[in-house]
Amino acid sequence: MTKEQIVEEIKSCEKLLIGIGEEWIAEGNEDIQLLYHKLQNLIQDKDYFIVTTVTDGEIRKSSLVQSRIVAPCGNVTWRQCSKSCTKDIWEPGEIPDDICPHCGQPLTGNTIEAEDYIEEGYLPQWNAYTRWLSGTLNKRLVLLELGVGFQTPTVIRWPFEKTAMVNKKAHLYRIHGKFAQLSEAVKGKADSISENSLEFFRKL
Repeated sequence: MTKEQIVEEIKSCEKLLIGIGEEWIAEGNEDIQLLYHKLQNLIQDKDYFIVTTVTDGEIRKSSLVQSRIVAPCGNVTWRQCSKSCTKDIWEPGEIPDDICPHCGQPLTGNTIEAEDYIEEGYLPQWNAYTRWLSGTLNKRLVLLELGVGFQTPTVIRWPFEKTAMVNKKAHLYRIHGKFAQLSEAVKGKADSISENSLEFFRKL
């Protein structure tokens, strides 16, 4: 499977589901916004949804349509009380001193790394995602996994395999530098490329 073939499959599909994993962490990748922009150029005319487990918030600064992104692991730019005294979540800069106005404790990133992760931040978008996903059945669906390993496989990796199996018209493309292997269950329904997914986009 070549890059050109994958690009053609993306162009011809009816629905496009993208999973973005830990290879897309901005740290050490100064061109991350350029790569998000390349992704946007590739998919801008498609009916797509993106699920990301990356928590650095860089995708929120990109040109991708924000209403088509869900980040179930949260992002560090949104803030929550480190002691979870409230379900409130604040936007970047909303609380300048980064101190909880309710209990005086420090704020922390609204991510799964928090002592008590407040999930309400992503749930509305998760509901939008599940509604969108229910509309992909019996449609030509391409699932594009970019750098998704085993840090949180229950969010993208395993559900994407299940979706590929259930939808007879779906095909999964898994791109990862170390973990491109496919389970037996999706053989014939999936292709893998053993290449860092950032490098894949740098060469597009």
